[in-house]
Amino acid sequence: MPTNYPQLNTMKKLVLFVCLLAAVACTNAQTQPQQFVPPAYIPEYKILTTDSVYVTPANLKKDKGTVIIYFAPDCSHCQRMMFELKPHLKEFKNVQVIMITFVTNQAIKAMKTFARDYGIDKYPNFTIGTEGYTYKVQQFYHVATTPYLAFYNKAGKPVKYIAKEPKTEDILAAVKKL
Repeated sequence: MPTNYPQLNTMKKLVLFVCLLAAVACTNAQTQPQQFVPPAYIPEYKILTTDSVYVTPANLKKDKGTVIIYFAPDCSHCQRMMFELKPHLKEFKNVQVIMITFVTNQAIKAMKTFARDYGIDKYPNFTIGTEGYTYKVQQFYHVATTPYLAFYNKAGKPVKYIAKEPKTEDILAAVKKL
């Protein structure tokens, strides 16, 4: 019984070539991830404030720009951002700032301390609250790290998103455009 070894070697080479081609195709497909762009509207949220009151987008004033800041009270980047913004909080007087965090064991206490430490509690246009276990805002923006900032004009249309550690001058420039 004669065997056909040359044909078997050709088949092995063909299978190896197809496998390598598939591996290269999969590798190239993952080299350039798409940058996420949130929908062009303010997300639905329901946050519990430091006053134990629930606030939603229905509470927003229609004639003012809005800044949404997704943060964590114990985040060092969030603390640094607020430390640098503290002398400039008066520049936010014409916008409403909604600061949203996720639930922690002592969320209300941590938010109150954060608001007091950075002077937020002195500005009525700042609202600080937790979205609890819903994570709707976090999922809406695909927040990977905090702080995350979203700027909306008076019509509620997005002007800018900052998904990495923000620079004070970038935040202030975006606020002036609202």
